[in-house]
Amino acid sequence: MAEHGGKLYRRIVQSIVADIAAGVYPVGARLPAERDLTERFGVSRPTIREAMIALEMQGLVEARKGSGVFVLAAATPHVEQELDIGAFEITEARRLLEGEVAAVAATEIDAEQLAELRGLLSDMARDEVAEDADRRFHIAIAEATGNAVIISAVTDFWDMRFRSPLAREVLLKAGSLRTESRLAEHGRILAALEARSPIDARNAMRDHLSRVIDYLLDVTETEAVERARKETDQRRRALARRTV
Repeated sequence: MAEHGGKLYRRIVQSIVADIAAGVYPVGARLPAERDLTERFGVSRPTIREAMIALEMQGLVEARKGSGVFVLAAATPHVEQELDIGAFEITEARRLLEGEVAAVAATEIDAEQLAELRGLLSDMARDEVAEDADRRFHIAIAEATGNAVIISAVTDFWDMRFRSPLAREVLLKAGSLRTESRLAEHGRILAALEARSPIDARNAMRDHLSRVIDYLLDVTETEAVERARKETDQRRRALARRTV
């Protein structure tokens, strides 16, 4: 079964919620391993990972380090919360689009735009402005194409990460790539643009965003769901206080 359609993780969430409601996975039971779920649903590891985080955010499961994901609570057969698009889907879309954007920019970029990118690369070394400099770097590459639609699309993809609750949950816990990784990967993109090489620019951008996906897979193994559980508990306590 190929991955297709929007909000892929929701199909997995709905199926597992239905299984929990039907007693296939009772409270305390361990869900199948990630590899088994990827085979069952015909999707990638990132999509399964997003589904597990979504279930965690709803308080239905918990991830136990080294043991797996366990059912924490009974469920109704309906998904109650729309969590929107996940960080992995957004990053994969960015990888596909921004690789081509970088290739076009390599043939169009001028000296002033290259100078701006060098300045933004320097800013990425400063923690207090690194995230904004990263965002501006990617949008500046889009701007070098001179195509308003491309500029809008790259800007929207970037900002979508924090409009989507599920994506925001993953990204806030994951944080950014380490400073040295961020600088090295963006440096390779800049070098390819300076060399006016579409092939190298495309590959550098795709490699960078592929590493972001790998990084998110690593950190969401246990850390992101742990944070999600704590924040869900806090929201429930706050709701309980308001309804007393």
